[in-house]
Amino acid sequence: MVPEESVGSVETRMQTASLALEELLVTAQKQHCLTVGIYESAKLLNVDPDSVVLCVLATDNEEDVALQIHFTLLQSFCCDSSINILRVSGVQRLRQLLGGVDANQNQEEIGDLHCMLVTNLQVDHYRLQEVGMYCQESRLLDQWVPELVLQER
Repeated sequence: MVPEESVGSVETRMQTASLALEELLVTAQKQHCLTVGIYESAKLLNVDPDSVVLCVLATDNEEDVALQIHFTLLQSFCCDSSINILRVSGVQRLRQLLGGVDANQNQEEIGDLHCMLVTNLQVDHYRLQEVGMYCQESRLLDQWVPELVLQER
């Protein structure tokens, strides 16, 4: 049985990491350091994997077999390249976050939020460090691909 304190601290860690991830993604988008889309992400990983510091895989539908195959391949590549990976649920929250940054972007431009890559950021590294620490702590607990739930607001 897990002590109650541990459950509370895990929830706190997850909530802190979720907020850090949200801020990180918005900052990365503003700095043009965010690649969005499975195809676009695969192209970047093929050309310049050393520039990628975080891979975010998002889905609210675990039954999409094709998407799960893409995720498996991306996860494998990221693990081989020592790139932190996060699986998140809450695609609608991602749409709120990333669609609200640039009102000129149409829905199609931010459409495929299933895979996002964060490349080297100019500023706001502390959020990247927080997310990276969450990934590292999760791996120490044998959770190789950490998961977060983004809450709609």
